Amino acid sequence: MTALVTGAARGIGREYALQLASKGYGLVLVDKNPDVLDLAGEVAASGVSARAIVSDLARESAAFEIYDDVISHGDRIDVLVNNAGEFSFCDITEVGVETIRRIITLHNLTLTLMNRLFAEAMVSGGGGHILNMSSYSIWMPLPGLALYSASKAYVKSFSVAFSKEVRRRGVFVTAVCPAGVATDLYGLSPRFQSLGLKAGALITPASCARRALRALFRHRRCIVPDWWNRLWIPVLTHLPDWLEDLIHRKTLKYQK
Repeated sequence: MTALVTGAARGIGREYALQLASKGYGLVLVDKNPDVLDLAGEVAASGVSARAIVSDLARESAAFEIYDDVISHGDRIDVLVNNAGEFSFCDITEVGVETIRRIITLHNLTLTLMNRLFAEAMVSGGGGHILNMSSYSIWMPLPGLALYSASKAYVKSFSVAFSKEVRRRGVFVTAVCPAGVATDLYGLSPRFQSLGLKAGALITPASCARRALRALFRHRRCIVPDWWNRLWIPVLTHLPDWLEDLIHRKTLKYQK
């Protein structure tokens, strides 16, 4: 059994890799950060097959390159985890065109092509599992999150529909929509991450990965890993304009 994890060098992706390795999966680890090579070495030293591919997935050709690499090595991917992502918190008129291109390519084009390519191979090989990382922000499209939340809304919508297309063919797709996770993605300092964990506003990457994988193997189509955040979804989708304007004014200094 082999699992492919993107964005595997740090954070939630690293946890996906370690937890899948503990379940007996050999690993193909992908990240633009060369630290992914160290993780592959760490996993291999524990007796589990692992290799790394250093690749920037925010390129139109990236999914095809990863797929071709897997095929050339003779790997059969049983579990695909599309975890690679980039965060943007900035009004669209202030976002650089290159940032817009990168996020849409990474979150939407590359993810869709990875699903397309590997699902077809899974069907031919008897089945498999695909986990796509969406975000809780899809229910809170606040000022500053237009680009990020919209790109992640696509991931959730695509995953749920795609799961219905391939389920009868033995491929199970799950969209994961985590709220706050204590990683470096949002630019939070270690101190604020620690405070967020103590306050219950954040969960650990290990907890997020564990709940996501459990949902994947139970064939859930979409989950929010931290149950208490599910309670807030109806509230967040009906925020009054005056409150959103207030949030915008208070958070402008944090945009970047």
